[in-house]
Amino acid sequence: MTATIIDGKKIAAEIRSEVAERVRRLAARGVTPGFVDLLIGDDPASKLYVGMKYRAATEAGMAAFDHLLPAGAPAKEALTIIEKLNADPHVHGVIVQSPLPPESPIDILDLQEAIDPEKDVDGLHPLNQGRLAMGRPRFVPATPAGVVELLHREGIEVEGRRVVVVGRSSLVGRPLSTLLSLKAPGLNATVTLCHTGTRDLALETRKAEILVVAAGIPKAVTADMVTPGAVVIDVGTNKGPDGKLVGDVDFDQVSKVAAAITPVPGGVGPMTVAMLMANVATAAERAADRTADRTSA
Repeated sequence: MTATIIDGKKIAAEIRSEVAERVRRLAARGVTPGFVDLLIGDDPASKLYVGMKYRAATEAGMAAFDHLLPAGAPAKEALTIIEKLNADPHVHGVIVQSPLPPESPIDILDLQEAIDPEKDVDGLHPLNQGRLAMGRPRFVPATPAGVVELLHREGIEVEGRRVVVVGRSSLVGRPLSTLLSLKAPGLNATVTLCHTGTRDLALETRKAEILVVAAGIPKAVTADMVTPGAVVIDVGTNKGPDGKLVGDVDFDQVSKVAAAITPVPGGVGPMTVAMLMANVATAAERAADRTADRTSA
C-alpha cells in the first residue's frame, strides 16, 4: 500500500482565497480586518512564523501589524499593549506568539487572559477554551481547526470513527480531542487522547482509524504503530540533523502502510496560517454585525 499524500498547501491556498473574498465583502461594508501579532524576544523560528502570518494577512487584504518587545520586557509593558489593542476598533484579532523566550519573566497565560475574548483569534483565552469544551466554540485554535478542515476537504469521514490523538498541549492535542468528539456534523468521533507518558503507546495508536500526532518528537510514530489503512495526520515540525524539517511521524515508513498521510512540510503547517486568517475574518464580521445592530437599534 502507498498512502495518498494530503496536500495541505493546496487546501490552505483554497481557504486563503475564500478568506480574501470575505475580506472584500467586509471592505464593501467599510471594514478592514485588523490583525496584530505580539512577539516577545527574537527567536528565529518565531520571527519566521510571525512573518508568514503577516504576509498571509496582507495578501488577504487585511491590515497587519506586529508589536515587538525584548525578551526581558516586563509583563506590565505587554499588558499595556494588549489593553490598547483591545480598545482599538480597527483591530479585530490579537495573538501572542508562543512560546515566550526562556528568560522572559512573563507567564503567557496572563497575556492570553488579557486579550478580549472577541479578539482572541488563537482561541486560547480560558473563556474560549471553556466554550469549546462546552461544544459552543467562539474561536477554535488554528491548528486543530486546520486538521479538521483537512479531513473534511479530503472527504475523510470522521463521524463515528476511532481517532487517536498523540499530544496533550493546550495548542493542539487537548482542543483537537475536544473538537473531534463534539456532537456535530463532520465530528462526533470516538477520541482517545495519548501522550509520551502513555503506557504501551503503540497499543493505543494501532486502534486508530485516524491517527493525529502532535508529540513534538521527531519520527516518534513508526510503521509498526499504525494499523494498515489508517489516515495519519502529522502535526509535528522538528529540525532534523541535516537542518530540514521532519515530522513526528516516520513518513518514509508510515506512508507504506497508511491510506493517507500529511507530509512535513506542506501538510498541517500551511493550514494553521490559513485557519488563523479565517478566524480573523470571522472576528471582523462579528464586530461589523455588532456595529450594524447598534446603528439600527
